[in-house]
Amino acid sequence: MSAAPFIELRNISKYFAKVVANQDVSLEICKGEVLALLGENGAGKSTIMKVLYGLYKADEGQILLDGEQKVINSPKDAMQLGIAMIQQHFALVQAHTVTENIILGLVRGRFDLKHYEKIVADLAASHGFEIDPAAVVGDLPVGVQQKVEILKALYQNAQLLIMDEPTAVLTPQESAVLMNFVQQNTRAGKAVVFITHKLREVMEVADRIVVMRGGKVVGDLRKDETNEIELSKLMVGREIHERTYVEDAEYASQAVGLELQHVSIRDLKEDVFRIKDISFQVHKGEILGIAGVSGNGQDALCDAISGYRGLTQGKILLNGQEISAQPVRERIKLGIGYVPSDRHRYGLILPMKLTENMFLKRTFEDAWVKHGLIDQPRLDGYTAEKILAYDVKATGPDAVARSLSGGNQQKVILAREVDLGSEVIVFDQPTRGLDLGAIEHIHRTILNEKKQGKAIVLISTELSEIFGLSDRIAVIYRGELVGIYRNHDLDTEKIGLLMAGYTPGA
Repeated sequence: MSAAPFIELRNISKYFAKVVANQDVSLEICKGEVLALLGENGAGKSTIMKVLYGLYKADEGQILLDGEQKVINSPKDAMQLGIAMIQQHFALVQAHTVTENIILGLVRGRFDLKHYEKIVADLAASHGFEIDPAAVVGDLPVGVQQKVEILKALYQNAQLLIMDEPTAVLTPQESAVLMNFVQQNTRAGKAVVFITHKLREVMEVADRIVVMRGGKVVGDLRKDETNEIELSKLMVGREIHERTYVEDAEYASQAVGLELQHVSIRDLKEDVFRIKDISFQVHKGEILGIAGVSGNGQDALCDAISGYRGLTQGKILLNGQEISAQPVRERIKLGIGYVPSDRHRYGLILPMKLTENMFLKRTFEDAWVKHGLIDQPRLDGYTAEKILAYDVKATGPDAVARSLSGGNQQKVILAREVDLGSEVIVFDQPTRGLDLGAIEHIHRTILNEKKQGKAIVLISTELSEIFGLSDRIAVIYRGELVGIYRNHDLDTEKIGLLMAGYTPGA
């Protein structure tokens, strides 16, 4: 590692109206090191990196590169200084090829595409990436798309690579390849900033760890001088342990709450099956985990259970009664709750108040009507109770959903769907993008609903979540289930192979 820092951020502050996103943040990034940046949602870690990358402009403070002050007004400025950032949502043009995405904005006029394809192929091979430079990006799995983003940075000869939640969409094997690349990159004398909420990854790959809380730096530690417990305490102000599954055999003797029989949904427009021939049972008091890399049919499976999309074939049964033809409203009445993966698009109407969002899926219930009008005092009281019970940080029932943090927005959805889901609850990525404190609260809620005898489907790309909560684990790949196992029958290596499409006995 270099003795002198490659980049220094000195006393950086960034404000959004009355919100202090960063306050007097100072940190150093050295060549030849992996710097892990940890913090809860709203801690300011993404904001400070976006300031460095030119997406935001600091209100106060300085940025120094090799000791010289620099002004970074845009990502173009950052890239010219050797800084690249791979954001959680990839900035790729889906209709373009791998090579076209990599050279986009860097090549002008007429050019020989085959020449650049050869350059990209050589670059990929030198880093152990198996990528067809002529492949259309939209046809590639998400793990390969991430490699395209990395190749963009390598093509630009970036000296600092900022990676935001880089393993969120990867299998364990793909994550291992990524970790190897990160370490190779730093051995070559370059720097990596690794933003993640997975403490185990931090302890595996980081040289140094900066912890942020409330927009400030609260810790700057060497990896070999700390541990996961200390880091979690710095992040959230209290000790949090990773949840370990406690075996429960009682669910198997309970009645079946939810059953899918040979369920398929075919997309007629693109003539492909989103899910195909899926069959499983979920007992009352059981958590069935659905593991898989994002984009392998999880959304269609949720649509099938919630009634959002009709089935091409198959049956869905609730407590032994077929509900395949029942519309969404009837399924809500029958006791199916659904926590969607995209809380902004499907879970909440952000400009609405919390009371209005709590009421959204219950407008047909007589309980909320008085003299032909909405019983507002009762609705306000109900919402206030849920705010208290779920520890939602909000000013009250009249608070606008948009004003809440991501974790508190998720708690509002959770409160609504847990009440609606008297029989079955589908949790789709319930902790995506949330901090440790919010994750712990949601996990406790899921386990409590299991104790109430509800049938629970937990869809997650987080294997620690799947292993920590599920009684049985089903693995989905390209819209099909490749196996259903008891929790202790799987390990990380085996589930990773299944998530990548490996079929036992093949």
